[in-house]
Amino acid sequence: MRRTQRHSAYIWQRNDWPNFRWDAEALLEPMSRLSRLHGLLNGRMSMLGFSEKNRSLLDAMTEELIGSSEIEGVMLNPNSVRSSIARRLGIEDDGLLVEDHYVEGLVDVMLDAVHKCKESLTDERLFGWHAALFPLGRSGMHRITVADWRKGEEPMQVVSGAFGHERVHYEAPASSDVPEEMARLISWCNTAELSSFIMAAVAHLWFVTIHPFDDGNGRISRTIADMFLARLDVDSARYYSMSAEINRNKKAYYEILEYTQKGNLDITGWLLWFFDCLEKAIMRASAVIERTLEKAAYWDKFREIDINERQRKVINRLWDGFEGKLTSSKWAKMCSCSQNTAIRDINDLISKEMLRNSGEGGRTASYLLP
Repeated sequence: MRRTQRHSAYIWQRNDWPNFRWDAEALLEPMSRLSRLHGLLNGRMSMLGFSEKNRSLLDAMTEELIGSSEIEGVMLNPNSVRSSIARRLGIEDDGLLVEDHYVEGLVDVMLDAVHKCKESLTDERLFGWHAALFPLGRSGMHRITVADWRKGEEPMQVVSGAFGHERVHYEAPASSDVPEEMARLISWCNTAELSSFIMAAVAHLWFVTIHPFDDGNGRISRTIADMFLARLDVDSARYYSMSAEINRNKKAYYEILEYTQKGNLDITGWLLWFFDCLEKAIMRASAVIERTLEKAAYWDKFREIDINERQRKVINRLWDGFEGKLTSSKWAKMCSCSQNTAIRDINDLISKEMLRNSGEGGRTASYLLP
């Protein structure tokens, strides 16, 4: 890390660090909303069949792992992530099997955090997570300290900008202070008795403020948050992705972290931002699950109707998020059949009330689910 002029008044430099505080009254309504939405999500999940539950779980965990890595600029192969999670959970998946030892390590970390969410946090557990993120002992081209707290006298800084025009967004506590700082955080994680929503948000901020590792701090801070959030889920099954939602709001995420780390120990603003992001993640998952329930009801309604494999394939594509408008020419292309065959398939489904003409007119007819 490059040494630059030191910023003053980071929260860890304050005399009252780390005595975080917040306006409980301001959090009352957001937390009530979160609890209600989370309960509704679990209720919807209980209405899904076994295979639909597994697919929803697989989708959410895949999105979580990809999203958390993407925040840090690390792009993962979605097929590799999905196939690794499916194999670990014993879920049958029709996706491509792509093995990647690095992804395997990331999946290990996520499953350890979520499935063992009520186990104590320890140095060794965190070191194990860190080793899985950096199996080769390098971050890019640079060798780093792995499975141990960062070393050295150079300040740990979050920097952006070209060389000579850098901007220091944040400077963490000295490496020599990290063991004591982490002992305090780990003790709090294992003994505090607060709402899991608050525990997740505070632990996330506290960890990333200490920045105890040479690299991977953001990903591990979000893993710790996931660990606390998993305590609210039935059987620790996660059907929404907080990291994917953060990734959609990445600029705001970094701005609120920087603002909070340069403020005082009143972190109400951070908590409100975190809760709002979590609420959006749960609402997004609820909408997807609602669509899954509608799809299940559709197939149940028409379970006695005889259709061919081309028709079943296209209908499932419509339910799972077909881009654009369905036309007979798109049907023919998807099913590798003639235009006449596509039109016969479509008209047959319309007669069975499984599909309808959009009625939009124009030169090319398009079709929708009823």
